[in-house]
Amino acid sequence: MKEIYIKNIAGRLGVKEWQVENCAGLFEEGATIPFISRYRKEKTGGLDDVEVAEVRHWTDVFAEMEKRKETVMETIGAAGALTEELRSRIEACVDARELEDLYLPFRPKRRTRATAAKEAGLEPLADRMYEVAVADPAQEASKYLNDKVKTVEDALSGARDIIAERLSETASVRETLRQIFSTRRLVTKATKKASSPEAGKYRGYFDYSEPISRMAPHRVLAVLRAESEGFISLKIDADAEKCGNKMYYDFCQERRYPAKALGEQIRMAVDDAYKRLLEPSITNEVLAQAKEKADLASVRVFGENLRQLLLAPPVGQKRVLAIDPGLRTGCKVVCLDAQGRLLHYETIFPHPPANEKIKAIRAVSEMISRYGIEVIAIGNGTAGRETEAFIRRIPLPEGVKVYSVSEDGASIYSASEVAREEFPDQDVTVRGAVSIGRRLMDPLAELVKIDPKSLGVGQYQHDVDQSLLKEKLDNTVESCVNSVGVNLNTASPYLLSYVAGIGPALASNIVEYRSEHGPYKSRRELLNVKRLGDKAFEQCAGFLRIPGAANPLDNSAVHPECYHLVEKMASDLGVGASELVGNESLISKITPQKYVEGDFGLPTINDIISELRKPGRDPREEVKDFEFSEDIHSIEDLAAGMELPGIVTNITAFGAFVDIGIKQNGLIHVSKMGVRHLTDPSKVLKLRQHVMVEVTDVDLDRNRIALRLLK
Repeated sequence: MKEIYIKNIAGRLGVKEWQVENCAGLFEEGATIPFISRYRKEKTGGLDDVEVAEVRHWTDVFAEMEKRKETVMETIGAAGALTEELRSRIEACVDARELEDLYLPFRPKRRTRATAAKEAGLEPLADRMYEVAVADPAQEASKYLNDKVKTVEDALSGARDIIAERLSETASVRETLRQIFSTRRLVTKATKKASSPEAGKYRGYFDYSEPISRMAPHRVLAVLRAESEGFISLKIDADAEKCGNKMYYDFCQERRYPAKALGEQIRMAVDDAYKRLLEPSITNEVLAQAKEKADLASVRVFGENLRQLLLAPPVGQKRVLAIDPGLRTGCKVVCLDAQGRLLHYETIFPHPPANEKIKAIRAVSEMISRYGIEVIAIGNGTAGRETEAFIRRIPLPEGVKVYSVSEDGASIYSASEVAREEFPDQDVTVRGAVSIGRRLMDPLAELVKIDPKSLGVGQYQHDVDQSLLKEKLDNTVESCVNSVGVNLNTASPYLLSYVAGIGPALASNIVEYRSEHGPYKSRRELLNVKRLGDKAFEQCAGFLRIPGAANPLDNSAVHPECYHLVEKMASDLGVGASELVGNESLISKITPQKYVEGDFGLPTINDIISELRKPGRDPREEVKDFEFSEDIHSIEDLAAGMELPGIVTNITAFGAFVDIGIKQNGLIHVSKMGVRHLTDPSKVLKLRQHVMVEVTDVDLDRNRIALRLLK
């Protein structure tokens, strides 16, 4: 990668140039983000997976920019206009807008007024006027009359068109206006369509004004969505007269002030360039830049929410009774074994209109007894609270706990190709209930099967740059899967596909090999899998676990490339490697510096020692019990001043949504979180966090609940 790009990335991310250069080199060798951040800390200076992902993003951006530069220079060169100065300026670009500004005068374009003027032979006249080489423009224009140019005014008008287009394509002019526009206010006005009922959610943006540089990301996206749907018009309130004066002043400073007659012509060309060509173009650019920043902020929020959701505490391998609640159609109940396999399913009708409570109690009690149920998972959708209350009234065996589980995305999964492959003989309701149960057992393993955009934890996810969003969400899922580690002998192909270096094709081959040859006995056995070579093994091995393997390191995050270091540590202590694993008294005697060698420095040695202490440790927390208030069943039951328990379901830039046990979630605005000048709610709250809130306002007309965070 070129030095100019390395310097730019380092400055942009606040890291060292050598860190960027080493990361770029590892990417070129085929290394993955999780592998680099976990097993190449010496080369990256300890960059975490988020930082490595940022480096990867910008290396990809600049790789595309380099290709674009080649295209630009080829086009300009074909026109015979590629000077050494221009080539140098293009090669030095690290900003896409600057590159496109340099290319703009040479870019093939549709026929314009300037094109017609050039075809009429007026470009020499425009050149002389542009260089302030004309004393009397009218007299000069008279020399250019012909069949296409009948009058002096026609000649002057054509020359002005050429000058206006030239000004609009001048990089310095465009950059000056960008700087002016970016400091101005964005102003909106309601359109006729704003009177329609569906426009209500945008009412706050009718006749709205705010400096565009200070607009919060969610407001930028909301305004742009309202404009795209036709409810408002918008503009940037840049003073046309002042902008025109600035353009004219800069023009004259670069050349010289023209005589009065020519000055009038130049001023007319400047005004035309601004109003007809530059104002709409720069407005679009500044709005696009504001959206780009808003996209980055929103994608960051979505990524952090997704990370917290995927790393939610699992109950682990327990026998589960899972319920997908319903009223008229009944509650779909499934029983799963400790590996998540479907053992039994049926439908109960404990709620109106059927109201078969006694029958339902007997059915649930019998299932709990027959299948040795240890935990109960209840979906939090329609009839979720009623079903939870019903289950809690049943005398449950000691130790059986009840959990409310988010249903977000369960219906998407149940109708997906993944679900059809897993349960070809079951309908969507059974698949949905299974998903609810499995996501309690292991949220990460189950949620990777669902498009992250369907999990209900984003902010304007359909408005942001979709390629940027996909990149962030894919990186987040990959990061979570690899930070937890994957059981090689039980993982689904969908979970395996997110392990570093594997992907869907290899994941299928790994499962196929497991089906044919039985459980994997060692990590090295992976090398027998079809198309899984040394590079893929290097990338994935450290993230795969084999509980009960002959070599206990195969069930740890110690990479096989470092097994010899552990064996050396054990040998120096006079024991076998298996005796060292988990033995704190022995581990405490290890001197890390003694084992530094080659590419394995202290960061790697310290990671190995930490892993030996708690091999295969799951970084996720334990599940906590939670119950909603028994007295609240609908929004009508709420009143200002009530204090209620709740669960954080989504975090945005402006606040956090909280499930308080009814259909509508309440909102804790960022200003109601007890921290002055708080700008990032994620610094106070986490997804699925249990909180106490106070109801501050209830809007029955709009089904909105305002909350204040208590603790």
